[in-house]
Amino acid sequence: MVLKIGPLAVDPPVVLAPMAGVTNAAYRRLCRSYGAGLYVSEMVSARALIEGNQTTSRMISFGADEQVRSIQLYGVDPRVVGEAVRRVVDELGVDHVDLNTGCPSPKVTRRGGGSALPVHRVLFGSIISAAVQAAGSVPVTVKMRKGVSDEVLTYLGAGRIAEDAGAAAITLHARTAEQLYSGRADWPAIAALKQAVTSIPVLGNGDVWAAEHALQMLAGTGCDGVVIGRGCLGKPWLFRDLADAFAGRSVQGPPRLGEVADVMRTHARLLVEAFGGDEGMALRDFRKHVGWYLTGYPAGGVRRRSLGMVSSLTELDALLEELDPEAELPPESHRLPRGHLQGPRTVSLPERWLETADDPSPPDEIFVSGG
Repeated sequence: MVLKIGPLAVDPPVVLAPMAGVTNAAYRRLCRSYGAGLYVSEMVSARALIEGNQTTSRMISFGADEQVRSIQLYGVDPRVVGEAVRRVVDELGVDHVDLNTGCPSPKVTRRGGGSALPVHRVLFGSIISAAVQAAGSVPVTVKMRKGVSDEVLTYLGAGRIAEDAGAAAITLHARTAEQLYSGRADWPAIAALKQAVTSIPVLGNGDVWAAEHALQMLAGTGCDGVVIGRGCLGKPWLFRDLADAFAGRSVQGPPRLGEVADVMRTHARLLVEAFGGDEGMALRDFRKHVGWYLTGYPAGGVRRRSLGMVSSLTELDALLEELDPEAELPPESHRLPRGHLQGPRTVSLPERWLETADDPSPPDEIFVSGG
């Protein structure tokens, strides 16, 4: 099954979701080593990009082995978004641009960005049109949530607007911004969007913790592909499982703890390379991954805490040697949720944002580097 996003052929139809602080060049490379797909960068502020923010410049780096360069941008001003798209296409050789209109972070929504943006229908369409025009032949896709809350649902109207504005595909994380990461993803909403948007692919996102869930989502919603977010945290081999499942092959069982330790070593070394040899910075970045890698495994509280404070590759190697390499993951543990679980939470919006939904003017913007 091949997913077509403009001129891009994605086989299997699997996309790595942009995740702030996670989907950097090192993690994308690690995930890509397990199987084909489309691997998207962290979310980047369009304004920060065009103003030359140093943190943003590091976030938009790509590995020499990335044959398809994919980046996610967010912004609230059509002119700024258009200029950012032009730069990443012309100067970075990006092959795919994704627009984030689903981020629930207060620092984004209180400025009218992320999941707040589709409320302002005209502005939302203008931003997509500006991005599509600036991108030329490079496909522009849109990622969104169901809406601000159950009382303010935007996804069906926003899907049609994005389709009319020239988007090459739409991804729906089937939760509201208010819901954050709580409860269950509303897969029937993905099916409803697929029925409403008929000329471009619709991708589903939410609660794909194992390869079987991806197949269930496609079968139950009719969507054209799956976007993997929290399900791959500490589990990059999920992309191997997805490749096997979509090819009709048997999915391998969860790795033993020794194999997990080897993946952790590889990940840490890739981070050192991505951070220009700065081992301390790389290991500080790696720490948040420790709990995800060890989810469900009998690693012991003391070892988990020690690994969560690791500061060098030598220390990491020594601590990983203490783990039982033959330890196995208990049944069903590979389906455990990972990453953020918080919510629900009231969404921060600009003043009178809901009352001025037809206002085409961009809101005041203070750039936020990343997501």
